[in-house]
Amino acid sequence: MKVQQKLAIGIIRARINLLALMSTKKAAEEAFRLFCTPLGKNTIKPKSLFENAEQHSFVLDNKRIHGFRFNHPQQKKILLLHGFSSSTVNFDMYVQPLIDKQYEVLAFDAPAHGKSEGKTVNAVDYAAVICKVVELYGPVHAFLAHSFGGLAISLAMETMSHDADTKIVLIAPATETTSAIDGAFAMLGINNKKIRQEFDAIVEEKGGHPPAWFSVRRAMQRIKASVLWFHDEDDDITPLADALAVKTDNLPNVKFVITSRLGHRKIYRDQSVIDRIMQFL
Repeated sequence: MKVQQKLAIGIIRARINLLALMSTKKAAEEAFRLFCTPLGKNTIKPKSLFENAEQHSFVLDNKRIHGFRFNHPQQKKILLLHGFSSSTVNFDMYVQPLIDKQYEVLAFDAPAHGKSEGKTVNAVDYAAVICKVVELYGPVHAFLAHSFGGLAISLAMETMSHDADTKIVLIAPATETTSAIDGAFAMLGINNKKIRQEFDAIVEEKGGHPPAWFSVRRAMQRIKASVLWFHDEDDDITPLADALAVKTDNLPNVKFVITSRLGHRKIYRDQSVIDRIMQFL
């Protein structure tokens, strides 16, 4: 961890602890805001292929959502879904191979990411964006999602019409929201149980369900699509243990590929992973 990151975490920890002295609820509200705030906008310059793409946008919940469309029109369509603090432009390596497979490629930035508006985002927000993209540009036949995008598409699929011919690629999905919260609290060094209780209450108030409900494992029980799931042994963001718990469910429509030495981010850029995905699609 960089010195600047350590200093930032120290300041955040001090602020939350100070708020807790006045009100554990206010401390939890601040922790929730931070949990939903991306670590800055993606500053990567898009590859030239994005300059030649169709640019599209729509308004959802008073935020303009920005995205790209490639290779229109085609019979098959796929939607690319990035992770937290990422952007659609990070998935440029998938666009041409998908075009070569005669897919129309859709890619939209989640709220508060890339060129989309907003300051915070949660899984419910992202799932709503997915449903709106499908409504406006669908039908969509396949979805490729990394990390936070994996949780969002899992929640969205519960409300969208689909069948076994629908294909979903999950790459290191944020399988359990409880694990993500545990990780955030551990990173910030927050050990106050009352703050955690208030935090969980905020999640339920805003999302209509407790944190454990926001689970890829739970949602997967209701998903009929054919799913190819990649996860790495060295993932330090989304625990492999959560993915392996889903694997023990032995769902007939879900196939797992466990990799090593790729971690959480290298995995979606690995050529062997890309090749395997193209075979599946």
